[in-house]
Amino acid sequence: QLQLVESGGGLVGPGGSLRLSCLASGFDVDHFDVGWFRQAPGKEREGVACIGRWGASTECIDSVKGRFTISRDIAKNTVYLQMNSLKLEDTAVYYCAGGLTLYPTMCTAVPEGPSVKWGQGTQVTVSS
Repeated sequence: QLQLVESGGGLVGPGGSLRLSCLASGFDVDHFDVGWFRQAPGKEREGVACIGRWGASTECIDSVKGRFTISRDIAKNTVYLQMNSLKLEDTAVYYCAGGLTLYPTMCTAVPEGPSVKWGQGTQVTVSS
């Protein structure tokens, strides 16, 4: 059974850091593309960063470039999102998703359909 479980969210002050984890089961993260998305209250879900099965990665949003880094640990079958210099506007529920064709198209369109597996999300709140 394919499953993704996010963890690492929480409450942090502006300028703080968090590292989100996406633990995959039922598939290998080096055989699928994995992406991080976020959805803020009242806004549409948007792609944040993705890493392709071959290891290439990219950030989808200009506002996170230089602050967020996506990476993976194949031995742990986990994809991470390191978030530094967090801002109030980074507050959202963060989701990871796995699929065969996420990279890099997820940066322009949120993938849909049964071929994409989503995690349950983890809340990130940046507040002073």
